[in-house]
Amino acid sequence: MKIHLIAIGGSAMHNMALALHQKGFEVTGSDDAIFSPSKERLAKYSLLPSEMGWFANKITTDLDAIILGMHAREDNPELAKAKELNIPIYSYPEYIYQQSKHKKRVVIGGSHGKTSITAMILHVLQNLNIDCDYMVGAQLEGFDTMVKLTHEAPIIILEGDEYLSSPIDRRPKFHLYQPHIAVLSGIAWDHINVFHTFDMYIDQFRIFKNMVTDTLIYCSQDEELNKLAKEKTNCQLIPYTTPIHSILNGITTVDNTELIIFGNHNLQNLNAAKLVCNELGVTDTDFFLQIANFKGASMRLELVKKTASSAVYKDFAHSPSKLKATSLAMKTQFSNRKLVACMELHTFSSLNEEFLKEYKGSMDKPDMAIVYFSPSAIAHKKLEPITPDQVLSAFGRKDLLIFTDSKKLKKHLNNLNWENTNLLMMSSGTFEGMNLENLID
Repeated sequence: MKIHLIAIGGSAMHNMALALHQKGFEVTGSDDAIFSPSKERLAKYSLLPSEMGWFANKITTDLDAIILGMHAREDNPELAKAKELNIPIYSYPEYIYQQSKHKKRVVIGGSHGKTSITAMILHVLQNLNIDCDYMVGAQLEGFDTMVKLTHEAPIIILEGDEYLSSPIDRRPKFHLYQPHIAVLSGIAWDHINVFHTFDMYIDQFRIFKNMVTDTLIYCSQDEELNKLAKEKTNCQLIPYTTPIHSILNGITTVDNTELIIFGNHNLQNLNAAKLVCNELGVTDTDFFLQIANFKGASMRLELVKKTASSAVYKDFAHSPSKLKATSLAMKTQFSNRKLVACMELHTFSSLNEEFLKEYKGSMDKPDMAIVYFSPSAIAHKKLEPITPDQVLSAFGRKDLLIFTDSKKLKKHLNNLNWENTNLLMMSSGTFEGMNLENLID
């Protein structure tokens, strides 16, 4: 098979390129800019384009398929040539489905926890030598790529994102996977640039729920999921909650198993992962033996650095519900330490003046709460500017500190006393490339 990827440099797309190359396909691709680590990983397998840009002459009739990444635009010249030559064009999730039609498909959906649940399942299956293909939204320890597609594996584990599939396919990604087994972890309004009302957002999960053929595992502590569960469904429903657990000396224990991970959301994720593994034939005993050494997925309450009396954690949290849950997890796990929490307004939703009101009370738990946003990033996204006063009013915390300069934010953090104090950095961005390891001494 000869496959060409338009926008090959993206996080997901370059992993797809690596997976197809490892499957034995002939892979080419184009992009207008490719950054680390995609650049080095593509180069390692001789998949890095020789020059940046879009070249219609790369699209020829000997190609079997085109995979179109979200970074490409509708007027992309390579896309236009592919249409002209009637070459099959697939979005990223469409092509994953094409490669997994004859496998048992497990899809992990929800507004939060998708990556963590998927990572837990893969960690357990790998340790038990259960062969499976996968697609996950973060680089995992012990896994070479974020995508694996083989001829042999009978199962595929898919993180099911609700965002759009491609520039020319406006369907949510998780609508394309046709799951046999599925998880829904929770619903909290996101991607308002696409789903303009909460009802419109919920509808995407309703459609997904109705696609599940065998078993839907859902968090019964989520109000919206409970409503969906009461609607007519053709599959088996299995609810889950936060498991009974204890915390002693900063260590969480579940079912007599000491864990590295912590926090109610992570424990809910663990329950979801266990139930999926049960559906795949894994016993509770085997599951807990393997999950004990699970460190978590990248950027999901990930430990960056620790000293004798403090620690820096980073988390992908950016929605209001995630900020609350992650802050509470840190306060509960380290009850004898103060918490400084900093979040970056980075997504289209979080930088929207109307959506900002959803953040009220979301940063109340930390002892010191900080919000950072970059005016230049807002301009780059072509959004209406927001002001520190708007942010202060939206969050509803009078002592909230607000920074719009990452250098000033770093200086402020470096000057704090970190004795018996933890730092939590929350963002789907990078705080303008800030080195988090240097923030505590």
